Amino acid sequence: MVSTAHAMASGGAQGGSPGYEGIIMLVIMFAIFYFLLIRPQQKRAKQHKQLIEALKVGDQVVTAGGIHGKVAAIQDAVITVEIAPGVKVKLNRSSIAGTRQEQQ
Repeated sequence: MVSTAHAMASGGAQGGSPGYEGIIMLVIMFAIFYFLLIRPQQKRAKQHKQLIEALKVGDQVVTAGGIHGKVAAIQDAVITVEIAPGVKVKLNRSSIAGTRQEQQ
């Protein structure tokens, strides 16, 4: 009975260190999360930042709310977008979702 309990406590037939399997699994899980979730999100954030910094007057843009318009003026953190002739809206730079090509 004592030898059975001692064999169960030491990991039974498994050899090696019992604590390393858990650490290795955690490292593998972190690597999976990094490559599938964290890294693509950082890449998208970098591309969006470059897009926002490259905006200039006359660019056709789409806002996060889905409004299409043309950049009429740019200040530090505010962009004025003309959504119709004579109708201008002031937006934060971060609310610009992307640019679009002019349709001919």
